[in-house]
Amino acid sequence: MASVSRADVYASRYPLLILQSAVLFPGNAVTLAIGRAEAFRAVELARQQQAALVVVVFADGRSGDQLVHQVGTLARVAEAQPQAGQRLQVRLEGLRRVRLLAVDMAGAAPQARVEQLLPNVTPAAFAAVERVRALAGELQRQLGLPDGETLRVLETTDDPDRFADLLATQLVRDLPYRQRLLELVDPLERLEQLAGLIERELARWRPVVEPPTAAGPVPSRPSAEPAALLDEANEAREEAERLRRRLAECGAPPAVVERIEQEIDRLARMPQSAAEATVARTYIETVLSIPWAVETPETVELARARAILERDHFGLEQVKERLLDYLAVRALTGEQSGSGTVLCLVGPPGVGKTSLARSIAEALGRRFVTVSLGGIRDEAEIRGHRRTYLGSYPGRIVEALRRAGTRNPVILLDELDKLATDYRGDPAAALLEVLDPEQNRHFVDHYLDVPLDLSRVLFIATANSLAPLPRPLRDRLEAIVIEGYTEDEKREIGRRHLLPRQLALHGLPERALELTDTAWHELIRGYTREAGVRELERQLAALCRKVAREMVERGLNANEGLPRRRVTPAVMRRYLGPAPYQELGVFPEPQVGVAYGLGATLLGGTLVPVEVLAMPGRGHLEVTGQAGEVLQESARAALSWVRAHAGHFGLAPDFAERMDLHVHLPEGALPKDGPSAGLALVVALVSALTGRPVRSDLAVTGEITLRGRVLPVGGLRQKVLAAQRAGLRGLLAPARNQAEVASLPATVTRRFTVHWVETVEQALELLLLAPPEQSSSGLLSPSSEGGVKAGKRSRSTEASRDANSQR
Repeated sequence: MASVSRADVYASRYPLLILQSAVLFPGNAVTLAIGRAEAFRAVELARQQQAALVVVVFADGRSGDQLVHQVGTLARVAEAQPQAGQRLQVRLEGLRRVRLLAVDMAGAAPQARVEQLLPNVTPAAFAAVERVRALAGELQRQLGLPDGETLRVLETTDDPDRFADLLATQLVRDLPYRQRLLELVDPLERLEQLAGLIERELARWRPVVEPPTAAGPVPSRPSAEPAALLDEANEAREEAERLRRRLAECGAPPAVVERIEQEIDRLARMPQSAAEATVARTYIETVLSIPWAVETPETVELARARAILERDHFGLEQVKERLLDYLAVRALTGEQSGSGTVLCLVGPPGVGKTSLARSIAEALGRRFVTVSLGGIRDEAEIRGHRRTYLGSYPGRIVEALRRAGTRNPVILLDELDKLATDYRGDPAAALLEVLDPEQNRHFVDHYLDVPLDLSRVLFIATANSLAPLPRPLRDRLEAIVIEGYTEDEKREIGRRHLLPRQLALHGLPERALELTDTAWHELIRGYTREAGVRELERQLAALCRKVAREMVERGLNANEGLPRRRVTPAVMRRYLGPAPYQELGVFPEPQVGVAYGLGATLLGGTLVPVEVLAMPGRGHLEVTGQAGEVLQESARAALSWVRAHAGHFGLAPDFAERMDLHVHLPEGALPKDGPSAGLALVVALVSALTGRPVRSDLAVTGEITLRGRVLPVGGLRQKVLAAQRAGLRGLLAPARNQAEVASLPATVTRRFTVHWVETVEQALELLLLAPPEQSSSGLLSPSSEGGVKAGKRSRSTEASRDANSQR
């Protein structure tokens, strides 16, 4: 016997997978159905650690005494898919031979310490490869084994170790014999064993010529099947018939039926253990698992749909009305596909986009599945991988159909704006065919390679913003914007939905926790800062945990009736600690050089004070507070407008050359950008230069031009809510945004005034008050004492009185 070279003897531990009826050779793959608990845990441990696992066989084929063979295979988990009945389908790829040094069966999963067994390849082994290759070719011509594709691989393989393992996988079916070949580390010994095996079988099947008779020579036929080679004809025929019956019942189109018939015929001619047979079998099973003809009846009842939307969501009245309009059209047209309309729910996190889509599916009586698109970079995730690649699988759209079990589900494309692009393709471009009603009737997944009708699928997308999406993809979407909730809406959502759900999840009685109105107010303002209600639910869960702990410490349970815990702001601070969020407060009195701008973020609206200081200098303008490029451009435009109108405000014509201006945006750790602060910058600059205070009860938003026009801005609803949250009484906004006032809740407009302006002059008249006293600052021209006309000053004085009386 040739010597065996063993290297890399080390104390490495791997999860241990013990099999009963399969021996895996290195360099080959096998697909297994795993049902035993310890085997399931071993596979899960290998996947969690992203490590290989050791595959061995029970010594006697039974699992009772836990005796295993000492030589196995180190393998990689290429794919694992849960199956029905607590089973797991696993595809393993053999890496190299190993010998077990120690086995630990006491942990959560079986583990083993192993040493690697490396082959000792000699020149005699290379010569044996040529001999066995010729014998394999003759065997294929006589018996059809191995299959033609395997033979082609053998013809191009010169590595004796790889050659012997591949041929053993294809020819040897007897489990003990396969294990003996696995334990032969020297490839020359394996090749000699295989050569002898093939020669014996060829001798048994080779015709024997007998003396001629009157009827001519009659070749003798073998009296028995081969002993070492498994005759798989009956098994292959049974599998082919089973697959054909499923194909006839699945309702696939004729083109698909023809293609799968060819694949079944091809599979029937392959050895059952061939690697290509596993690939073909997985492909056929995947195609047959698609619901080609299963369809869920659709029912559209507007009254029921309205009741579902009202039950699951508070507020969002305009969004609900738009969805009911959509359902009404479906009821009239009998439309099953929604062609031409792909709804995209756009809004900040936590505003209910996913739950709205789920409510639509419930209202239609359809099944609902979610496809998460966040972070997808590979186009194949949408269109599937071609079967020529190792470990290929269908795309996420096909997988969603398989999960739904029907061809007309509601598929939610979640986080559409989180798609990425790199060298592997553009997944957003792959979605164009999926969402186009003119193309998705014949959608071709790369793995299936047959047309699939997606026209009956109702696609709904969600996104935080449409800006990252390519323009062709945006054109296929109809955006429904969800801008966030008011404080009143958050409070009602918390009372009706969030708090009862958290009480149930924490095992508490239905009325174990009660928050006062002031506690709700402090919880929403001080402990959350968001447009949605996700963080609000987390804080309510924290309160429930505290109450649950009190119950356990007092030895109570839900059935014994815990006294209702009334949560006040003081109790809340004791449970949750100090409030992490504090509103950037406004000055109680009008200030010189301070205007209150507004911004809109994914977390909702926010107050952005704009502070300006004027000091002697050389005409330098400095903007601080992490101002972006667009905001800095707005500051320069605002200064240019003020310089052009210097005489109107009583400023010296050359004031900009004799002073420096410092513009600061507080909360400098937060980046800020956008043109909507332009109007606030003008107001703060004029106030700082003229000494006229700015009203502290009004916020301001709007983009400006060099001609003094006020242009519309986005996110008006969020900005109004932010101004109200800060305790302001009103807002100055561009007149071109006036149509958006309909989106504001009535509870907000009753307590809040929006002043619509078209020019900078109108905004200055509303916001600037008369200076408390005239003083010579050196900035006014010698010929002007006050710098403004008397009429405008009187109006400013009246505005000051109005503001003071309101306070």
